[in-house]
Amino acid sequence: MGKKMKAALEKVEPRMYALREAVDVVKKSAYAKFDESVDIALRLGVDPKRSDQMVRGTTALPHGTGKKVRVLVFAKGDKEQEARQAGADYVGSDDLMEKIKGGWMDFDYAISTPDLMASVGKLGKQLGPRGLMPNPKTGTVTFEVGKAVSEIRKGRVEFKVEKAGIVQVAVGKVSFDIDKLYDNASAILESVIKAKPASCKGRYLKSATISSTMGPGVELDAMALTKQWS
Repeated sequence: MGKKMKAALEKVEPRMYALREAVDVVKKSAYAKFDESVDIALRLGVDPKRSDQMVRGTTALPHGTGKKVRVLVFAKGDKEQEARQAGADYVGSDDLMEKIKGGWMDFDYAISTPDLMASVGKLGKQLGPRGLMPNPKTGTVTFEVGKAVSEIRKGRVEFKVEKAGIVQVAVGKVSFDIDKLYDNASAILESVIKAKPASCKGRYLKSATISSTMGPGVELDAMALTKQWS
């Protein structure tokens, strides 16, 4: 452990924090020379192997992620033009699919019109492992491609529970002020807590941690968060 990490750890007390206080600690304990991302990790009391306990959705961060995202849209005709006007970085159909099959993956989000999903679905080996496959549940399979591109540009993020029952989402950058990080983290917490599956029994939000890319994790009071956003 380096000196900077030791110094950062000394700023974090071994206790559970309220969200706003935790955000302040994360900012004060960040030490990297670059503008670190701030992530929130939530451990849920669900079994992701059960289809009725899959927690997945999207939410709009009030202040965006602070990260420039590259948006790709599979579309033809009028929808192709609509996507370009909305600011999509890459728009096309068969040409883009061939590039992706060849290993090209220089984008962060993929949107598709429903009529092209039969072809896009064949890219499962390339898009699936990276979580880039368009999905109706996350609003990335739609004929309203302009609206989808605009929402992603403004700060819409996706969340999905992983195999270990963890949801991890970026809520901004260390350079954001405390209020912006608090608002963004609150939006994620509210969305995830409200997405609790009906079949989930017992404690849903088991633990929560917020941290910067290189900094130490700051434990949040999961029970207080549940009460606040339930």
